[in-house]
Amino acid sequence: MTGDITKQKHMNFKEIAAYSLGLFGFQAIVGLLNSYQAEFDASILGADIAVVGILVLIAKIVSAVFDPIVGNMIDRSKSKNGKFKSMIMYSIAPLLIMTAIVFLKVPFKGAGLYIWIFVTYLVWSLAMTLGDVPSQGIASVLTPNPTERTNVVSISNTFKQVGFSACVVIVPIVCLIIPNGSKVFVASGETDTPMISSEYFWTAVLTAVLGCVLFALIPMLNKERVPYVAGEKTTFKDMMNALKNNKPFMLVIISYFLGFGRQMAMGIQVQAANVILGSQNLVAVLGIVTAVGSMVSMALCPVLIKKMGEKKVYLLLSIYGFAASVLSFIIGYFYFRHADSVVLMILFYLSLFLIGLQFGAVTLMPMIMTADCVDYYEYETGKRMEGAAYSILTLTIKVCLALGTALGLVFVQVSGYSDTVNSIAAGTATGFDLHTKDLVFFAYTVVPGVLALLSTIPMFKYDIVGEKKAKIASELAKRRSAK
Repeated sequence: MTGDITKQKHMNFKEIAAYSLGLFGFQAIVGLLNSYQAEFDASILGADIAVVGILVLIAKIVSAVFDPIVGNMIDRSKSKNGKFKSMIMYSIAPLLIMTAIVFLKVPFKGAGLYIWIFVTYLVWSLAMTLGDVPSQGIASVLTPNPTERTNVVSISNTFKQVGFSACVVIVPIVCLIIPNGSKVFVASGETDTPMISSEYFWTAVLTAVLGCVLFALIPMLNKERVPYVAGEKTTFKDMMNALKNNKPFMLVIISYFLGFGRQMAMGIQVQAANVILGSQNLVAVLGIVTAVGSMVSMALCPVLIKKMGEKKVYLLLSIYGFAASVLSFIIGYFYFRHADSVVLMILFYLSLFLIGLQFGAVTLMPMIMTADCVDYYEYETGKRMEGAAYSILTLTIKVCLALGTALGLVFVQVSGYSDTVNSIAAGTATGFDLHTKDLVFFAYTVVPGVLALLSTIPMFKYDIVGEKKAKIASELAKRRSAK
């Protein structure tokens, strides 16, 4: 029976493509906010970038309370369209509207400005949660075959990672077609000047529209195949017990939290590009090099998992990530001091690619492991609790992203970044000094690497792998057939 369940195919190409493109579109929106909101608030609205980082952290933590509420709503759903698919459809309109509003140029100053930033980002975060929890959780019910699920999650999360970095391509394109605040869709050739408010706004509108159209493909073309009890009542006490009594899932969550610094690089990517490459619009170069490494990593993960299992792959990628990050910082340190060296330049960009190879661990593995933990909980208790599990996972991801971004922006501020940007704008400086470059690049590489290594500690006790995982899948298949 074990052999049968792991060989059966349930999803066709159209469904896999719809799920992958849907995650691509959703993450394009999330990536835009993550990479450009702080820079917009600082350069266009005049806010202090470190304060923005703290406000984003608070807003994410506050909005994270909404994740278990959404998870509870999913588990209680009686929708004939599917408990995950219906929730995704509810999220599309508010997500589209709030993405544009966050990038509106407003006349507020002082406390009023910071209240506006906090409230709009908080509401956007709530709208994002409506789509985030079900789009992650639906992976656990697309197919009852754990092997097929691993492959689908791997493919879709590759698209997800590309989508998260899509803004680094969309932004320069918009900058080329919007020369000033009054004319739109006229080529200007602008590539290295600071972005203006209309460029931020139209980038947000374009990303939101395209992203939401793609996101809608998930509920339109996918099926929820794993059976569940419709309208199952789940209290918050049940959700906490689901975490407490699901030791493997708790290990996944603790590990992700300890590795929060891996989110730091994404949170300060725009500032890092400005410091390292000399222009925020060249963030595409920085993002693409790292993204290619991430894509390769996620493409290799299913092969590695088949040979080694999820636990060993996670440990391998995390330890590798620490080594690659430290190596990249060392190469960057010498490259900043010898920028005319072609050899160092090649090694520098190669090292950024090598950093990207670790991100399968943080992007892909928690999704696969959480789905396995949902199966484990059903095996032990008879209840699946997908909504609860994935709401806790998305809550953890948001808090970690907020912590990483906030810590990264503190490094950016301490480095003298904002003062240098103001000096360059005033014509009293021509570029960033070595101290600023070193500190920002340290935050971009070494800190995430150290925390990636720290995240391996809980994973040594994770055991939903190999024969145990196969046994769970086989037994669940028998129970469902009997019903």
